Amino acid sequence: MTAAQRREKILQTLSGASGPVSAGVLASELGVSRQAVVGDVALLRAGGSPITATPRGYVLEDAAPTGRILCTVACRHGMDGLLQELYTVVDCGCGVLDVTVEHPVYGQLSGQLQVFSRFDADEFVKKLSENSAQLLCRLTGDIHLHTLSCPDEAHRERVLAALAEKEFLVDM
Repeated sequence: MTAAQRREKILQTLSGASGPVSAGVLASELGVSRQAVVGDVALLRAGGSPITATPRGYVLEDAAPTGRILCTVACRHGMDGLLQELYTVVDCGCGVLDVTVEHPVYGQLSGQLQVFSRFDADEFVKKLSENSAQLLCRLTGDIHLHTLSCPDEAHRERVLAALAEKEFLVDM
């Protein structure tokens, strides 16, 4: 298999996937190293493919999930509130697509989360712990933005009320 064929296979796999696909899984399927997959993904991105790296693997992005409402919320909490915040969102039937902070030097910094279940939330926190990683919001006094994906307006209103009740929302 040529490098071009391998990159095409990566796009096909991501296109047909129902969730994130790790570089390790792609490497096993393609019979190459994880690093070869990481390089292929970098070349695909440079060529304009909308591939996003999440904590659980790569996803091929749609402009917006079909039939879902996207909204941005400003939140504040430290590590102690992380899991409760994520659980609150997914328990209301919504998902957390990303986290963004406004850094005074670098400007906007974002990270893809793609958290749609308690399992996803637990896996994200586990990866933070395993890598001794800090939350992006540590850079901004724990203030951060999330893009939420909700199936409809009723779910959006419910998740906003639940986040407000738990005092995660920041008044803008």
